[in-house]
Amino acid sequence: MSSAKDRLIEAYLTCFGLGYAPIASGTFGTLGGVALAIVFALYLPAHYMLACLVAAVVLTLIGAPLGKWAEEKWQRKDPGQYVLDEVIGFLVTVAFIDPEHNLTIHLAVGFLLFRFFDIFKPPPARQLEKVSGGWGIILDDVVAGIYAAIALCIYTCLLYTSDAADDS
Repeated sequence: MSSAKDRLIEAYLTCFGLGYAPIASGTFGTLGGVALAIVFALYLPAHYMLACLVAAVVLTLIGAPLGKWAEEKWQRKDPGQYVLDEVIGFLVTVAFIDPEHNLTIHLAVGFLLFRFFDIFKPPPARQLEKVSGGWGIILDDVVAGIYAAIALCIYTCLLYTSDAADDS
């Protein structure tokens, strides 16, 4: 029987059960990051970027040491149930958007870009998976989030440049 502490850790790492999705647990886990980004956009729009980045750092500092716990519980390296890394990566992806301008579009495009980079793991993301424990679980998603953030910024610049050209 698991203790209350173990159940709390499990809820945290699975993003309250999203990690137990029968297929594409990482995709479902990313929805936890979407929810946090929406909360930050609605309630902290003036501090949105700071809120996303501080949350990503705090979640990482708590979640990384729990990687060993997760690997022992689910008997594998980087277990699919551990989706806190997707939440962190998504927050990195969308930290630099303007929460008061096209939020839904930016979150949707950010979601797709993050999932793309998280699945295909361009260097050094793939190499960071080899780091032991929770740091290896999380760092590849942080790198995927950085790649996705850059792509999202390029998309946003192109979108706004196109809008400005249409207005002239």
